Amino acid sequence: MVKNIATARNDFPILAQKINDQPLTYLDNAATTQKPQAVIDALVHYYEFDNANIHRGVYTLAERATEQYEGVRQQVAKFIHAESDEVIFTRGTTTSLNWVALGFGAQVLQPGDEIVITVMEHHSNLVPWQQVAQKTGAKLRYVEITADGELDLAQYGELLNAKTKIVAFTHVSNVLGTINPVKKMTEMAHAVGAYVVIDGAQAAGHFPIDMVSLDCDFYAFSGHKIYGPTGIGILYGKRELLTEMQPVEFGGEMINLVTRQKTDFKAAPEKFEAGTMPIAQVIGLGAAIDYIQSIGWSAIEAQERKVTAAAYQLLKDIPGVEIYGPQIGSSRSALVTFNLNGVHPHDVATVLDTQGVAVRAGHHCAQPLMETLGVSSTTRASFGLYNNLTDVKRLAAAVRAAKEFFQV
Repeated sequence: MVKNIATARNDFPILAQKINDQPLTYLDNAATTQKPQAVIDALVHYYEFDNANIHRGVYTLAERATEQYEGVRQQVAKFIHAESDEVIFTRGTTTSLNWVALGFGAQVLQPGDEIVITVMEHHSNLVPWQQVAQKTGAKLRYVEITADGELDLAQYGELLNAKTKIVAFTHVSNVLGTINPVKKMTEMAHAVGAYVVIDGAQAAGHFPIDMVSLDCDFYAFSGHKIYGPTGIGILYGKRELLTEMQPVEFGGEMINLVTRQKTDFKAAPEKFEAGTMPIAQVIGLGAAIDYIQSIGWSAIEAQERKVTAAAYQLLKDIPGVEIYGPQIGSSRSALVTFNLNGVHPHDVATVLDTQGVAVRAGHHCAQPLMETLGVSSTTRASFGLYNNLTDVKRLAAAVRAAKEFFQV
């Protein structure tokens, strides 16, 4: 069924409520998106009618659960233009990136090798590489940002050399909204023989992603940021690299044979999916992908561009508001991060909540970037397909109310 994005918010039950006697204006989509009724229904249906463990039973419930679970794997593969055996289910982007760092990075890195990441990384794509660098003797090197909040590609090119073994970067910054030129960055990294790992957590729900076109080696994203359930993530890896990559969790279902002294693992993706997987969440993810496709990428992208541009301009017009990241018209995704001079971001967010406006305040798990920006924290308004111009007008009005309240 084709959906109309103009009425899409009606498909999200949570958005109908009031917060502090005000209509809920949910603007924390970079942290997690709300769930349409179709996703909620898919979760309930599984638990009501199909609840069983997968791959193990020959009875009807188990076969139905397995069929749905593996059907979503094929659905995800089509969604990102990959092969189904290149799609691994994980608990989320954080788990996916940790598995790559520990299961692949730790295998290929040697003392003196270099890992290149960017200063705008979320901690999930930074801390694992720190840990692996410490264990292997590899060196961690950072790409800085320019004054307008974009990656310094000239410096990136200078960092790449024969010692570069792994390059890991975010597709979209969760603070600046910067959409990085990941295809070009991947080509540059491959030119020096490096492997490429992309954190797609802030990209997958906002525009189409294509593994064939990107040609990256690994790509990670989370279901809960694309209108699906929490507790489910995707790790894409090229087939030949998944063969080389080692599992970092061990248990049932991932094995061909276990003897007293050794274990023979199955091929990917099964060798990485130990134990009972988040079956209901996988099925909910499939419903979320169906929902996105029922609206269509062109409608989603157009709506988010309109809302983001309006929010950027309305906030920019408020004296004392400082906005971070690229200007509108540049490579900017669906969020606006800002500070109100003289007021701590947590205080801003608290006042906004009294107006029913939900935003995120803090360092956004990107402390090296905060240090680069010269701040300890910021306020972030991030948008999804159900946000509209009324939402951004409420945001701007609430920020003005905060400014008046604190008399700044």
